[in-house]
Amino acid sequence: MADLTHGVAASYPAPPALKRYAVASIAAALATIGLKLGAYAATDSVAILSDALESLVNVAAAVVALAALWLAALPADEEHAYGHSKAEYLSSGFEGALILVAAASIAWTATTRLRHPAPIRDPLLGMVVSAVAGVINLVVAIVLQRAGRRFDSITLEADASHLVADVVTTAGVIVGVGATALTGIHWLDPVVAMLVAANIVRIGFDLLRRSALGLLDTALPAEMRREILRILEEERAHGVEFHALRTRQAGARRFVSFHILVPGGWTVQAGHDRLERIEDRIRAAIPHCTVFTHLEPVEDPASFEDTRLERFSNDGV
Repeated sequence: MADLTHGVAASYPAPPALKRYAVASIAAALATIGLKLGAYAATDSVAILSDALESLVNVAAAVVALAALWLAALPADEEHAYGHSKAEYLSSGFEGALILVAAASIAWTATTRLRHPAPIRDPLLGMVVSAVAGVINLVVAIVLQRAGRRFDSITLEADASHLVADVVTTAGVIVGVGATALTGIHWLDPVVAMLVAANIVRIGFDLLRRSALGLLDTALPAEMRREILRILEEERAHGVEFHALRTRQAGARRFVSFHILVPGGWTVQAGHDRLERIEDRIRAAIPHCTVFTHLEPVEDPASFEDTRLERFSNDGV
């Protein structure tokens, strides 16, 4: 049976294109944690402390993100023929785990303060400083979110999501501190801190879930698979058939493979030209996509015996 197997790699962002966003995230995290710790020192508010602890996670996560982006952008080599883009999933998973650790620390601190309530000192100063930190995080989050979507980077998207959660947390903390100061109900402060912990637990589990799905070679989104099928269906008008379509995603990189069946009377050159056309169409429709195709004669019954996801030799090994 004559066949032809080949694939074409796509181009991806060079390291500096993403690293500068991670560096910006580190700078923002350092600035906001300084502001929040200053606000905590001025107020002794456990809610503000919880916000500062989350920013500590931002620093660690941003440093890991920078390393992951550098590793993910390395070109493929003999030991990593499909590239290093899955490093981004490790980064986002690490960030999710750090968020859960921060949540546990916040809950512990809040529980202690709930048993022993204490008044907040200089609440107005704490609220103003926290608001400045929140604005910094919001601006950086918007920049990272746009960059993450532009470069299909789960690392930048995870960092942006965490910063957005941090902004929401800061807003809640400001409201909580203000309510505590106005009402004189001191237990409101640790309650707000516990609500902060509950919110970031949700963010942490979501990041862990996305990272796990990426490491498990999850298929491309349904809309992308539909677009690939549309292209392949249109190619049937040129006398070809297809089967064994498989897709997966690794960070910014996407992989598509399928078999194309053509009339046995075609020359190898004719089959090759048709494959190139199909691959070009799919790469144009699916960004950052590597396409693997396998050419088979449509008349040969053996061509239809390899449509299963797993293939084994005759002895089952």
